[in-house]
Amino acid sequence: MKRELAMGVNAVEGLLGIAPERIVRAWLKPGGGRLNALGEALKSAGITVEHADEHALDRMAGRVRHQGVIAEFKPRQPGDDRRLQELLETIDERALFLVLDGVQDPGNLGACLRTAAAADVTAVVIPRNKAVGLTPAARRAAAGAAERVELVIVTNLARSLRSLADHDVWRVGLAAGTGQRLYDARLDGRLAMVLGGEEGGMRRLTREHCDELVEIPMPGAIESLNVSVATGIALFAAVERRMS
Repeated sequence: MKRELAMGVNAVEGLLGIAPERIVRAWLKPGGGRLNALGEALKSAGITVEHADEHALDRMAGRVRHQGVIAEFKPRQPGDDRRLQELLETIDERALFLVLDGVQDPGNLGACLRTAAAADVTAVVIPRNKAVGLTPAARRAAAGAAERVELVIVTNLARSLRSLADHDVWRVGLAAGTGQRLYDARLDGRLAMVLGGEEGGMRRLTREHCDELVEIPMPGAIESLNVSVATGIALFAAVERRMS
């Protein structure tokens, strides 16, 4: 299995808390209390911890901020089109999917994965092309959630949305200017929340494969929200509806 690097205190702490058995070793810069505490926790889990200076960590991290700690680990591998079909064959009436069309920023993808894990999402679905993948920066932003939530990378997003519909999953897309409020949408039962990327939002085919197009009411002067913020609002609107 290919190994990857988790970089940053939150990312390594999250990985340690969720899947310590996946961590192979770690490099740590001797320093402050939080770093020292993390080093002791790693050692207590039976993980080899090597001391490294700032320059050595910089070389390993490249352009990703490491905050004085890097862990080598065996990552949970994303699923593919076949995995999505397997999931669809086993879902119940409370299945909840997050579909992201063309998210380019790894920080946004990581934040969406973290929110999806908190909302107990069945799977996050992203396209293979014209979107960021599960990079080290995305894993860092996810703070361990990439090991907890199922990520599926599909070849054709429109086809995958049709597959969701074939399994009675209601597809709700977020788009500005629809005149329909998110909170009035059908949010119970089998559900997929569909959001677009940072620049152009959902592509035309993605919009056409949604059952409803809704928007988040924003009475203030700001016209749009970051995709990770919108994801949080949309998913937890669905969570609240289901819990009530």
